[in-house]
Amino acid sequence: MTRILVLYYSRHGSVRRMADLVARGVASVPGCEAVVRTVPEVSPAPEACAPAIPESGPPYADLDDLRHCDGLILGSPTRFGHMAAPVKHFLETTTPLWLAGALAGKPAGMFTSTGTLHGGQEATLLSMSVPLWHHGMLLVGIPYTEPMLTTTASGGTPYGASHLAGARDDRPVTTEEKTLCLALGERVARIAQRLAPAPT
Repeated sequence: MTRILVLYYSRHGSVRRMADLVARGVASVPGCEAVVRTVPEVSPAPEACAPAIPESGPPYADLDDLRHCDGLILGSPTRFGHMAAPVKHFLETTTPLWLAGALAGKPAGMFTSTGTLHGGQEATLLSMSVPLWHHGMLLVGIPYTEPMLTTTASGGTPYGASHLAGARDDRPVTTEEKTLCLALGERVARIAQRLAPAPT
């Protein structure tokens, strides 16, 4: 079974909804499964810490989730054109994997959500890609062979899936955004299958 890690952080729920769609795209590929994980909040107060297990939703990710996946799809809301601090913090704990080359050669995709139309969707996806390049991952975008990439009036970029959530996070995922989330999950899963070593 090809395992794709769908790893995300969501403050108000829009990125979580996208993660569910991306995971459905992964699961649509026979022989592939989506492993959905999240990351805890970070706090400016050093003594503050999250509970070991989240109150609801998927469990928190650990390094073994990354080590044993065949591909990664990373999701974050936008914070001033960058990934959110909890995602960055988690990635900064992955040095042991980098030293071992554990992620090198694995495919990776990204998705994000913003409150405004020009709120930094593409900049955020690009910022998320930098640590994945350092890990030697093979970045997977959404090609223009996906027709809805050229018809969407909200989210959707060649760098990865995106969603315009609105300032109050009250805009539903559009048909185009949904289709592109599913397409991203399916694309990473299919590429991971092709790259997986043949059984011995």
